[in-house]
Amino acid sequence: MPRAEIVLASLILEAMVGYPTALHARVPHPVVWAGSMLQTLEMLWNRPQDAASRRRVLGCATVVLVIACAVAIGLGIEVWARTFSSGWLLVAVVGTLGMAQRSLFEHVRSVLSTLGQQDLPMARERVAHIVGRDTSRLDEPGVSAAALESLAESFNDGVLAPAFWFLVGGLPALFAYKALNTADSLIGHKEERWRAFGWAAARADDVANLIPARIAGLLIAIAGRGGFRVMLRDASKHDSPNAGWPEAAMAGALGVRLGGVATYDGIVHERPIFGDGSAPRAKDLARGLRVYLAACAWMWAIVLAVAIASRFGR
Repeated sequence: MPRAEIVLASLILEAMVGYPTALHARVPHPVVWAGSMLQTLEMLWNRPQDAASRRRVLGCATVVLVIACAVAIGLGIEVWARTFSSGWLLVAVVGTLGMAQRSLFEHVRSVLSTLGQQDLPMARERVAHIVGRDTSRLDEPGVSAAALESLAESFNDGVLAPAFWFLVGGLPALFAYKALNTADSLIGHKEERWRAFGWAAARADDVANLIPARIAGLLIAIAGRGGFRVMLRDASKHDSPNAGWPEAAMAGALGVRLGGVATYDGIVHERPIFGDGSAPRAKDLARGLRVYLAACAWMWAIVLAVAIASRFGR
């Protein structure tokens, strides 16, 4: 079966089932395994007493080692799957491990639900599960903005980019991207402890997301029937070369303001502002979820078009 059809099947399966809670209780998600490997290597190799140059080299080695393991596992599964007549289904099922369409939707919807119940303390607690900032003092607009920013950025990191790399290089490329994205999340920081050691993880993740992030922003703008102008104007304001594209597109599509001041680990950060509107409220978060679902549908349509084209191209 053509790869595009397998990717589409994987997207549909993941949207239907996700990673069941009962399974997660017994078998941690593979991303957890990659995280454990990264944390172990970081403790062994990222020693404060070592020179920054040595730590950077060891950080590069860490990224290479983790990606190599991911590629080997993905390749091994694909080779094994070829021994079955329905091996494509095995690849599609395993591929769902790299997607987060359903879990992202459910996490953001749970934040919206608590806002609808006017339970701000619970909304803060739930949004803390999907953002890295301090949430204890956020008001309704703050919670809504945090959830929308995470929804937009994670549409790329957790949905579109994995599908993109799965389509490009099968399970080896999908697993490599997930390992790299996990490395960036854990060690790709600018703080002194990780600046040298996490340099390779951060730079490689930037490269891996260059194309997907821009596609993600485009699909959000299309799904929201607007946001192109704000995306093109504001995307480059972000410190990341990629995160600003989907976030600015979401701000423009909803006509709200995202970004601005946020607190991380007790330190106040002055972030750029995306969009021209007012601060978002719960109703805007609900609209953002609808835009997200429509963007996912557009992504499915593109993968379907590639599958059809590959059939006729034979």
